[in-house]
Amino acid sequence: MKVVIFDFDGTIVDSLETVICVLNQLAVEFGYPVAQPEEIEQLRNMSSREIIQRSQVAPYKLPFLLRRVRQELNREIERLEPIPEMKPTLLALKQQGHQLGIVTSNSSQNVRAFLKAQALEHVFDFVSTGLALLGKSRVLQRLLKRQQLHPANAIYVGDETRDIEAARRIGIPSVAVSWGFNSSQILATENPNFLIHQPGDLLQVVADLESQGNNL
Repeated sequence: MKVVIFDFDGTIVDSLETVICVLNQLAVEFGYPVAQPEEIEQLRNMSSREIIQRSQVAPYKLPFLLRRVRQELNREIERLEPIPEMKPTLLALKQQGHQLGIVTSNSSQNVRAFLKAQALEHVFDFVSTGLALLGKSRVLQRLLKRQQLHPANAIYVGDETRDIEAARRIGIPSVAVSWGFNSSQILATENPNFLIHQPGDLLQVVADLESQGNNL
């Protein structure tokens, strides 16, 4: 059995357009430039740290910005859809006996509202959230300790460079997905253990890790 830990936005839920729309609505309030349509692809090819630096938002404002994004997303979350092929992939992993969880910068309220709307509440064993945009490694570390999980049994699946970085810091394999926010090109530069292009590929990754005993 593996413990498959997922990021949420862009990995499980197709929320990219909604998140960008919310961020643009908050641009004036928090003092960063609105992302024009022609700039989106450029942003997808930037690391999480580069995007934060580009925004020029003062570090102390970032938790407040994230709270506002969470609040605005709450209005839309039940109308959002899963990434195509993600729902059957999650159900297959659960049926195979794996433990599934979520670690995200979004709120647990938003995550659980989405899971309820999609009839996926029973699939996930835990949901863990944190406000630090670049602090996912700490959230993952606390989660492993709280759930008494050994890093050798866990993997982390995410769509951003910060997800790869967080997994590397605590010594668990990372699975980067190319269908979310960051492009496959910038994800590859972070050297994830796996880079996949459709949700169904995750089934083979998990099977390979089980057979290899996580000897990466």
